[in-house]
This record gives sequence, C-alpha cells and structure tokens, in this order.
Amino acid sequence: MKYTKRYQMAMNSRILLLSIVAVIGVLPFSHGRADPSFRVKAVNLGGWLVTEGWIKPSLFDGIPNKDFLDGTNLQFKSVTTGKYLCAETGGGTIIVANRTSASGWETFRLWRINETSFNFRVFNNQFVGLDSNGKGIDVVAVSSTPGNSERFEIVRKSDDLSRVRIKAPNGFFLQAKTEELVTADFAGNSEWGDNDPSVFEMTIAGGLQGEFQVTNGYGPHRAPQIMREHWDTFIVEDDFKFISKKGLNAVRIPVGWWIASDPTPPKPYVAGSLKALDNAFLWAKKYGLKVIIDLHAAPESQNGWEHSSSRDGSQEWGKTDKNIQQTVAVIDFLTARYTKNPSLYAVELINEPLAPGASLESVTKYYKAGYEAVRKHSAKAYVVMSNRLGQSDARELFPLASGMSGSVIDVHYYNLFWSGFDNLTVQENIDYININRTSELNNVTTSNGPLTFVGEWVAEWQVTGATKEDYQRYAKAQLDVYGRATFGWAYWTLRNVNNHWSLEWMIKNGYIKL
Repeated sequence: MKYTKRYQMAMNSRILLLSIVAVIGVLPFSHGRADPSFRVKAVNLGGWLVTEGWIKPSLFDGIPNKDFLDGTNLQFKSVTTGKYLCAETGGGTIIVANRTSASGWETFRLWRINETSFNFRVFNNQFVGLDSNGKGIDVVAVSSTPGNSERFEIVRKSDDLSRVRIKAPNGFFLQAKTEELVTADFAGNSEWGDNDPSVFEMTIAGGLQGEFQVTNGYGPHRAPQIMREHWDTFIVEDDFKFISKKGLNAVRIPVGWWIASDPTPPKPYVAGSLKALDNAFLWAKKYGLKVIIDLHAAPESQNGWEHSSSRDGSQEWGKTDKNIQQTVAVIDFLTARYTKNPSLYAVELINEPLAPGASLESVTKYYKAGYEAVRKHSAKAYVVMSNRLGQSDARELFPLASGMSGSVIDVHYYNLFWSGFDNLTVQENIDYININRTSELNNVTTSNGPLTFVGEWVAEWQVTGATKEDYQRYAKAQLDVYGRATFGWAYWTLRNVNNHWSLEWMIKNGYIKL
C-alpha cells in the first residue's frame, strides 16, 4: 500500500508525539504536579507511633515512680546551707551547695536506670559521681559516661515528698558539710530535721514524656505489652474510614528511627510499631488515602524535645557522619518497604530540626543523602524537607531543594509557643492568619521552586473564653490560607485529650467543616 508524502509526514508527527508522551510518562516529575488541582488535605496521626504524653497522658499512669522519668529536671536545696547544689562551672569539677537561686548549673537531668536508681547529668553533659582519686566520698561531675560510681538513689520523706536524701553508690548519703564541700559519707539515721546536712528540698523543674520515657519507665517486661495495646487501640481501621469520609485525602504518620530495627529495636524501645505502620498502609489503600511518612524522631534527637524521643533534652543529631548515615538508612528502609504500595505519596526526611544545634551544613548534607535514598527506590514519591526551627530565613533550603524534582518544603504554623500571641484577640489572631501567614507562605512559594506544605497547624490559640463561632472563623481562615500551599496541609492531630487539638473532635462537634 502506498502512502502519500503528506500522510507519511502526519504519521511521523503522530509517532513522535506519542513517543514524547510516553517518555514524559516515565520521567520523574518536576516541581509542578501532573494534577495541579490536587492538594493534600491531611491529618497527622500524632501520639501513635511516636509517643507524646500530652496527647495521651493516661499512657504514663502505670509507670512506677513516674515522677522520675528520663529527662526530669531536678534542683536540690540544702536545708542547712539554704543554698542549691550546683555543678561548678557547669561540670568537669566538684559539686557545691552555694547558689542562692537555681538555673542551668543548678539543674540535674535524670537518666533512669530503674524505678529506684538514677544517673544525674549536669549542664555540660557530665555525670555526677564519686571522686575515685581521693577517699571516694567527694562528689564530682567529671565522667562523660555513667558507670557504677555514677549510680544514685533518691529517698523521699514519707510524709513530705519534696524532702529527699540522695544515696550514693558507696551506700552513704550525700551531705552538704559546707557550701563548698559536698560529700557522700552520711549514714542517714537522723530525723529529717532542718539541721540535717543530708536533707535537701527537691524541686521538679520540668521533664519529658516521650517514647524513651514511656518505654524505659515501664521497663523491658511491661513496656512491650503497654505499647502494643496502645498501638492497637489509639489508631484503628475505622479512623481511616472516618478520615476518608470527612473530606480528607491523606495522613501524615510520625515515626521514630527505631522502627527500622523492628522486631529488635535498641533498648528501651520495643517491637511492634512497624506492624502498626504496615496496618496503616493497608487501611490507607483500602480507603483511598495517601500516606506521608514523617521521620519525627531521629537518632540522638534533632531538637531535644520529647516528640523527637530525646532522653534528657539533649540535641545531638547531625553532629557526626555516622549519625547522619544511620538516619539515611532509616529513610532507605522505609521507602524500600512501602514503595510498591500505591498509597505512599511522600517521605518527610526529618521533622523540625532545631537551629543552631542542627546546623545548615548537617541538614543539607543529610537532605541530599536522604533524597537519594528515596529516589533509589521511588521516582514518584515526593521528598519533604522540614524547615529548621529557630532561624529566620524560611528560604534557606531553596538552593538545595530547587535542584531536586518532587521536593517539598514543610513549614509549621502555630499561633502559639511565642509570647507575641499571648494577648491577641480573636480578630487579631484571624488577621494574623490572613495577613502574616499569607505573606510567609507567599515567601516560600515560587513557580519554579519546591512545593510548599503546611505540615502542622491547629485551630488552637492563647485566647480565653472564645466561642464556638470564634473557633469556626479561626479554623476557616487557616483552611483558606493554608489551602493555597502548593503541596497541601496537615492538621495536628487526629486524636488528643485536648479537644481543639483533636481534628476528630473538631469535625464531630462542628468546629471545622471541610
């Protein structure tokens, strides 16, 4: 059969067009999306696979001696000197009892060994112990790692729990002989009086309730059962059905780094969170929901807060290549495991790294390696990079992310946690959303840069006495503004004992309409 020249040209053009379409179909996406009308409307499943005690306080109820969890900040005032125990110079030398007020050097962070034995960590990260060079009774803070000489017990007065003695590993109690001399050589057979140098007034000056605290608090025998019950009941299949019915199309699931070692995670973490995440992917697929995996807790903590599973408030993530590579391995594991599940939509490399402890250099190095780990397994999963907190340049990741296809910048917007919000009225809060948040979001939204994601927000504020209508207006303003984010938004969180932080409660009670 003969073809005319015009027909041959038309056929060649058609073949060329189809070839281009086919190639586009298999190429990784650029910063634009195939469906520009799609936006993530998600809810965070906070407090589920990474514990946050304020979300579900009852999870901690059964811990013995639960006042003394890892990271509890304690201050001790000698009843005889009337002064506070202090790590001189913040650590590296002796313990004294000569400070009239308590701040950083006078605060001791607990490391819990069991319900009765503890280590005390001081400001410069050394541990309180007994001086091995002398008689073994002088109290110092010189060791960078705790051993037998750094193991103490806290003994409380039965009818006044704020009065304590501190039992040293040599069997004797600490005593403030003078303001400059604290020793461990008191037998402890007195009457707890005000003239007793072994008695201290204890103040609990804060603490943490995260995954490390709950698992180490319950211990290796009880923690596995407690956590499995929590994972099996806090979020269930019906929650995914509810989410899909109420106009949401995705979930952001915070996970901890130890999940990649399941079923044998490092102590004190326990097995089972990976199975729960597997279930979440099955439910998401069943109900047509997208999943954003969010590495919420990185090894050694990226921000020192309980939601990053910090043991004692320290922030050590990103300070070594080994640490960064360990985190990349977690991302590699998670992406490889779920890349064939159609619900996997995005992988968030880390949540809320805190500047300056998490340096831009370390974050950039990790994001490059984390991005490559995702791309090794998936050409289409979005890669989300959380902005650092505590810094002013919201576009500092643009030089990095703009060269990465399918990259997303995550910003978190709360009208909380800053004194500037304390006295704002209802209308002033709403105006802040409409004016300030719009400006902030516009600043990180560009036509040829990474997509933007408001990964956490909540319809809560510092306003007292607000009406239901006030909350409705406030929530609507945020939905309107954050709905312009080019990737989408995620409410914090689905379920919470604090009603306005619970999207489930807010929807069921008519405070939020999607």
